[in-house]
This record gives sequence, structure tokens and C-alpha cells, in this order.
Amino acid sequence: MRLFGTTRTGTPAPAGRGTWCCEFELSGDAVPRAVTEPAGQEQARVLVRLHGEPLGYLGVPLPPTGLDVDDLVRLAHATFARGIAAHLAEEGVHDERLPGRPAAAGGRCPNRVVADDLVTVVVCTRDRSAVLASCLERLRRLTHGAVEVLVVDNAPSDDGTRRLVESVAREDPRFRYTVEPRPGLSFARNRGLAEAAGRFVLFTDDDVSVDPDWVQGALRGFRRRDDVACVTGLVCTADITSAAEAYFDARASSWSSRTEARLFDLAGDRDASALYPYAPGIFGTGANFGFDRDHLRALGGFDEALGAGTRTRGGEDLDVFVRVLRSGRAIAYEPAAVVWHHHRADDAALLRQLYGYGTGLSAFVVKCLMSAGTRGEVLRRLIVGARRLAAMPGDAGDRLDGRSARPDGALRRELLGVAVGPLLYLLALADLRRRPHGVPSAP
Repeated sequence: MRLFGTTRTGTPAPAGRGTWCCEFELSGDAVPRAVTEPAGQEQARVLVRLHGEPLGYLGVPLPPTGLDVDDLVRLAHATFARGIAAHLAEEGVHDERLPGRPAAAGGRCPNRVVADDLVTVVVCTRDRSAVLASCLERLRRLTHGAVEVLVVDNAPSDDGTRRLVESVAREDPRFRYTVEPRPGLSFARNRGLAEAAGRFVLFTDDDVSVDPDWVQGALRGFRRRDDVACVTGLVCTADITSAAEAYFDARASSWSSRTEARLFDLAGDRDASALYPYAPGIFGTGANFGFDRDHLRALGGFDEALGAGTRTRGGEDLDVFVRVLRSGRAIAYEPAAVVWHHHRADDAALLRQLYGYGTGLSAFVVKCLMSAGTRGEVLRRLIVGARRLAAMPGDAGDRLDGRSARPDGALRRELLGVAVGPLLYLLALADLRRRPHGVPSAP
């Protein structure tokens, strides 16, 4: 049974090298389901969940007849026995069906969140109404009772997005449309933040397919501790049918493969990385994050000199993570907040994205160097950071494990972005000075 189908394009991966990505709920009688149909892959990556909570991934062969449910159940118990036992113990359940398929979740399920908090979901988009339609269809399936979906149309060149959202809103009043005329993802996100009615604001991208229980997963993260001001979640790869998708999947492992909850702050819950808290990928990604609305407003929102659609092309996510931590609040990584991301399917698009990663990262570093509060911390990490950046493409190649080749020029494009990012940030600041209300927040 599939949840939602979509058509992907791009250079096909070598025969048998692609991976069909799906999920499997261990309890009840559900069958594997996915956001895309199999496309001739010989391997499957299965996210195993128990009462919605991710336990981890299984890599299995994908025969033409499809996955065998009984085999998945046996393999899940063999692989995730400790996680299954811990979940059921927290729920207070002794299930005589084990090691078969557990019963449905009970009232004490740790992944069951009962809340009436109004949550605003913000989707920023620009001239991609065809892609956005799939995103909105999935958002219509959200199960949280008190939710509004705000689509921010960023500097549109036509009325396609407005017409699409208005057609959806006629059937589902939870959806509404607004426009942000200034081009740039941070401008668009700040527009959504300003208009959000919810206590919590969740952001996702137009190329993302959300899980129906995504909002509840995020709320679980906010309940991890009273000082949590930001929640990130699991961003699963939606499918791998091209070499570019395979490479990006390997690069994205820091936020696409972790299935254990984690708290981050500047006190006792620090990551062991020598770059912490200035390292990209530790906390999560902007395709799946949410904030305490009032706290993010107090921080000044997103830095409008950073992000897609500006000269710098990125860096705004890491910037806001660091500012949350430096404000004395915590970040919760909550794998129960699941979304599925469609990666760039061709080499040209992937190389543009890697270039943007480079420009955004060095632009963010320069911002920190320009601030007395963060200058010393960043200077002490520059050498380690440079070494880590140089090793990143090789690490991704190792994770590919021969399944696909690294795109030609990947490292060169990213390093070029790093080299020009500082200049681009200064130019972006000049752009903001020529615009009203364009003052970036201090890190």
C-alpha cells in the first residue's frame, strides 16, 4: 500500500544500485508504505516504527514481488529487540504476541501526544506550484486537531501558487495564503512567523512529504524539557533513483538516519564535536524544524542576509540554531517528527546545492567573526572546521559503499562556495541596508 505517488526525474542510478525507501509499522497489520512507487530498484531501505516511533532502518533486498511482511517482522525483532522492549516497557505493556506483531498503541504510549495547542505550519515556496501540490496533499492528512497551514508565496512571477492554495482552502479551511514580495527564504519564513497564530510554528519545504503525525511528534519534542525553544526531526530520504540522489543521501546522514531523541544546550547537553555548536548537521535541517513562536520573534526571526534566494544561498538554519542556544534555551531532536525529503535528482542541481552549502557556511562564519560575542569561539574552531569540510565529500563517498559515484566536481564546487561566501555576505548586508526592516539579528 502506498501513501502517495510522485514522478521523479534525473539520471538513473546504475541497475540495481537505486534504493526504494519506505516505512513499516511493526504493530497491527500494516504493510510497508512509501511516498513513491518502486522504480526498478533491487534494494529497499525500511524505516521500522513501533506505534509511530522510529526504531531504525533495515536494508533488505527488494524482489519484484515486493517485500515479505513476515520476513520484515522477524528481522525487526532481531535488529531492534532492545528498542521494542524499551518502548513497550514505558507503555506498561506485556504483549504475549511477541516476537510477532504488537497490538495497537495504548493510552500510555510514549509516542502518544494529547494536546490542543494551536500549531502553525509554514511552507515557503516560489514558482513551484506543481511540486507544492504534492506537499499540500500530504499536509491535508495531518492528524493534529488544532493546526493551520500558511503557504508563503515568495516573490511570485505568476498566480499559480495563489490559485492552488485557494483551491485547497475551499475544501480545507485550515489552509491560507500570503505573499512575501521580497525574494529570499528568510524573508518568507519571517513573513510566516509574523502571521502565525499558533503557539508553535513548524517550517517545512515544498519538496517535503510530511508524516500524518508530524505535528504530534514535534509537540513531543517541545515537551522533552521546559526550556526547549526549537525542535528538529527525522528527515527521511524519499527515494533514490539517481546517482545524485544517492550522493546527497550519503551526505545527509546526520539528519536522515538518527532515530534516537537528543537534547542540545550550552550546559550539560553538549555534543562531543570540537565544532559544537557551530557545526552544520548536528541539530537537524530547515526542512523539518519548529520553534516556540514568541521566542523566535524575540530573537528577531531569521537573518535575512542568509538563506536560499539571497546572495549567500544558505546558512540561516545553522545561524538560528546557534542563536537559540546562545539565548539560554535548548534544541530537541525528535525523531518521531518524521518527514520525507525528495533530493535533487540530477548532477547539475546537486552541484548548485553544494555550492550554496559552501557559500552559506562561510557567510555564517563571517557573521560570527563580525560579532564580539562569537568571534573568539569561531576563531578557535577554524582549523578544525577547515579539516572537517575537506573530509566531508570523502566521508560521503565512504557511506556510498560503491552504490554510486560521487559527482564530478562536488568538492570543487563546495570549496568555491566557501571561498566566495564572505564577500557574498557583505554584499547581502548592503542589500539589506537598501531595504526597510532588513536588520539581521546578532548571533
